[in-house]
Amino acid sequence: MAEHPAYPVGLRLSGRRVVVLGGGQVAQRRLPALIAAGADITLVSPQATPSVEAMADAGEITWVRRPYQDGDLGEAWYALIATSDPAANTAASAEAERHRVWCVRSDDADQATAWTPATGHSEGVTVAVLTTDARGRDPRHTAAIRDAVVEGLRDGTLVAPHHRTRTPGVALVGGGPGDPDLITVRGRRLLAAADVVIADRLGPRDLLAELPPHVEVIDAAKIPYGRYMAQEAINNALIEHAKQGKSVVRLKGGDPYVFGRGMEEVQALAEAGIPCTVVPGISSSISVPSAAGIPVTHRGVAHEFTVVSGHVAPDDERSLADWPSLAKLTGTLVVLMGVDKIGKIAETLVAHGKSPETPVALVQEGTTAAQRRVDATLATVAEVVRAEEVKPPAVIVIGEVVNVGPSAAP
Repeated sequence: MAEHPAYPVGLRLSGRRVVVLGGGQVAQRRLPALIAAGADITLVSPQATPSVEAMADAGEITWVRRPYQDGDLGEAWYALIATSDPAANTAASAEAERHRVWCVRSDDADQATAWTPATGHSEGVTVAVLTTDARGRDPRHTAAIRDAVVEGLRDGTLVAPHHRTRTPGVALVGGGPGDPDLITVRGRRLLAAADVVIADRLGPRDLLAELPPHVEVIDAAKIPYGRYMAQEAINNALIEHAKQGKSVVRLKGGDPYVFGRGMEEVQALAEAGIPCTVVPGISSSISVPSAAGIPVTHRGVAHEFTVVSGHVAPDDERSLADWPSLAKLTGTLVVLMGVDKIGKIAETLVAHGKSPETPVALVQEGTTAAQRRVDATLATVAEVVRAEEVKPPAVIVIGEVVNVGPSAAP
């Protein structure tokens, strides 16, 4: 038997009797998948790990609290033998053979009639890896292959085309702060399957170079506006391409709903009857400070953080921020899109009670190879920004947390 490879097959165990002998670590690892498969599971073991016991308490398995006895595998479709008693394992294996029950043995795979593959899952696909050569089985090798395949499916580097008709629509994907490795797994997978990508300049640009040649990449900043406002033109482009039956990804920097006008795009698509999937992204408001060694909260220093848009000055009638109240907060203030307004912002905060010596850090091009950090105080930040030629995009962190991290200025 050992000279022949195992025949791979998927067992449909829903509602069918499965017997697990032994309640230790092997059972603890294997039981969740059997539960997920809907199997009717009986565990036979005098003892069990706390996690296995919790499964029994929750009613997910039936626990018979005693050692294995001949006849325990009766009416079973599948058995997992994983006790610490070699004699019991051998006896149970023999019973499985008599009753033609497919049986996995944790202590001696050569005496088993079935092997458990290294498995992983990715959006409706189960990847199962078995070593074909019984004499050279290496569970670490099969697990490594499993991990490589699953990771490739999840991050989009391993793309298998769908041969059934896809439903056209738009995915609004938050690309994260800039580093291509910080996009979500789902976002990267949708990006890899797109026909059209409409990208912001703040999205992770390196990901666009990985797209197949047939994918149409549109720079949102270069969409002809004509009589439309910029956002309206982007909305129309999304609708137009989706109505052509294409899979469209709107790739945005950070998170679509954090100063990203994502809801405006979702509303426009809904009005046009276009299905839309929203994929959250890592907001630069927390990730960029983190990349620069700044925690937005820290025990004993800041119990809150507030994120505010600085794209309009505090004295601009269009501003919706309550700057006098923000000045009274004791936590961290994170300002996005505020580089060219930081002088007026600092002046307003100081005027309403913030100490001029409050630390300020500006992190430009955060999480990318061009990242740099510039430190100042509210009193000096306007001059420092001019002298250091700090340019957008930059995240501004105001508060004592600036002096907490390992990268803080001396």
